[in-house]
Amino acid sequence: MAARRVRAPSRAAARERREQERRQRRLRASHSYGLVLGLVITTFLFALLASDAAWTASMLVLLLGVTLGCALWSSGIARLRSVGMLAVSAFVVATAAGSAFRAGHTTAIMSALLSGVLAAAVAFVIARGVVDQGEVNWNSVRGAIAIYLLLGLLFVFAYSAVARIGSGPLFVQGTDGTRSERVYFSYVTLATVGYGDYSPKGDVGHTLAVFEALLGQLYLVTVVAVIVARISHPRSEP
Repeated sequence: MAARRVRAPSRAAARERREQERRQRRLRASHSYGLVLGLVITTFLFALLASDAAWTASMLVLLLGVTLGCALWSSGIARLRSVGMLAVSAFVVATAAGSAFRAGHTTAIMSALLSGVLAAAVAFVIARGVVDQGEVNWNSVRGAIAIYLLLGLLFVFAYSAVARIGSGPLFVQGTDGTRSERVYFSYVTLATVGYGDYSPKGDVGHTLAVFEALLGQLYLVTVVAVIVARISHPRSEP
């Protein structure tokens, strides 16, 4: 009985190791976070430069859905023609199309929340893929940059949802701001620059801003610093 109890966890650990090795092989074979980073930058620029029309919110959902699919593939978690990938694609396309043809207050809130969930999902998938590589390389740097940009976008959508849900203005200056202005405020806060031309109003806005500033600083001094240090000084193999 004792021998059987010992074998069970070892078999589970072996299966987990094999699964991780499979993802590593798929990632190293032909996948790179260069395309994922390009899609994240495209989404960031679109959110910054596009108008506040209803169709642009739908386009952001679509862009993030495509980025999630690419991240799942690049991380070796899902194949292009897997059931999971097809399900995610169908859901995102249907939601984006529905948002484009049903403009309204509730639709805008749902689009902001869904965009935030997709941004968080992409960041999680990239992080898992970077860890699964088992080594630090320039692909890891691309993934780390993409995650940092996604954190800023995540808070953009959080501020947008708060602006839509709240009864008062998002900022002390008496305005909810355009999406472009919320992108500006989010990344200024994430980088802890704090120009002060826009200041959040209310407890929810204050909490989000403080949390974003702390998260941005912790990310830079831990994750990015460790990756850059290990690339500059790689560990020698024993």
